Amino acid sequence: MRKRVVVTGLGCVSPVGNNSKDTWQALLAGKSGAAPITTFDASAHKTKFAAEVKGFDPVALFGTRDARKMDRFTQFATAATLEAVEHASLKIDESNRDRIGILIGTGIGGISSLLEQYDVMRERGPDRVSPFLIPMMISDGAAGNIAIRLGVRGPNMSLATACASGTNALGEAAEMIRRGSADVMIAGASEAAINAIAMAGMNSMTALSTRNDEPLRASRPFDKDRDGFMMGEGAGVLILESLEYAQARGANILCEFSGYGTTDDAHHISAPSEDGAGAVGSMSIALADAGLKLEDISYINAHGTSTYLNDKSETSAIKTVFGELAYKIPVSSTKSMTGHLLGASGAVEAVFCALTIMDNILPPTMNYETPDPVCDLDYVPNQPRKAEPNHVMSNSFGFGGHNATLVLSRFIK
Repeated sequence: MRKRVVVTGLGCVSPVGNNSKDTWQALLAGKSGAAPITTFDASAHKTKFAAEVKGFDPVALFGTRDARKMDRFTQFATAATLEAVEHASLKIDESNRDRIGILIGTGIGGISSLLEQYDVMRERGPDRVSPFLIPMMISDGAAGNIAIRLGVRGPNMSLATACASGTNALGEAAEMIRRGSADVMIAGASEAAINAIAMAGMNSMTALSTRNDEPLRASRPFDKDRDGFMMGEGAGVLILESLEYAQARGANILCEFSGYGTTDDAHHISAPSEDGAGAVGSMSIALADAGLKLEDISYINAHGTSTYLNDKSETSAIKTVFGELAYKIPVSSTKSMTGHLLGASGAVEAVFCALTIMDNILPPTMNYETPDPVCDLDYVPNQPRKAEPNHVMSNSFGFGGHNATLVLSRFIK
């Protein structure tokens, strides 16, 4: 029998809160992180708003010296990790540091540091580029910095599958525990890509909403009048442990990581297949991995980006997998409030799924006003809903055709 994997700690930095508690309370209150962009002058951009992390002070958290050596995505990941480790009451010392691993995903990594230092080179010459640029911009910068800070010497790596990175990172981390490579994995993802070049690129793809006159209503997954996603940033981290290890140290078990599936569309570099075939595969594999029946799933946290093709494709995929049961399963997209955190989205949404099970309440899909005939499921519109979910599913899909699905379950001894 394979090892059971459980969740013992949560950490989060998001556009609506700088920790998991504040973020969760904001979601249940229907609060949006949308606001005019402050990180750069967006006046010439088609989209002038985003869901930025607010009031985050890296100097207060890490000190001036360490903060200036970390890209913003690494700062977010480190803050979320410290919260998760504390939440799990995980003590790291010589007795266990070689059996604790780290897997932090990201879609883009330190792109803001790269952009900033490119401007320095162009304006002041190559000799003025920061010696910290390379470790700040590389995708494994977060995982490496966290390992140094915590003294963790087990498996350590980064993972990039675009907007599926967070879910893939959690799934692969769980697999490491299952196969015995680690007793504990600090796993999740981080992203900080609200800058001029990333926003311009997304606008050129027509991926972003341009509701500049009403940003709070811009992210509207599954609504007929959706016109693109809202860029977000932040990080989510979970502490995953083998059940045996968690029980031996007397950990408080929050829920169980029960299923994981991943596929690729092999269809288009940025557009999902209309029938959602790849998503069907990842959901089906996750269900089988968890050993669950279709009727066991109580709630689905959708990828739900608020783009026309994604929401249509995901709805189709859910109906293909669940058949008539699809109409009885609540589905919501928390991106209606946080925006799309790109590679970090799946990790942050896994935090939400754990809290859904712990608090017996489903987060809503905000701004759902006009039903779309091609999106006809129960999207938990505009208000949270009390429930007793025993098994919840979370979907993440990324450019490159990447699909990843996880299942979290109420823990039963």
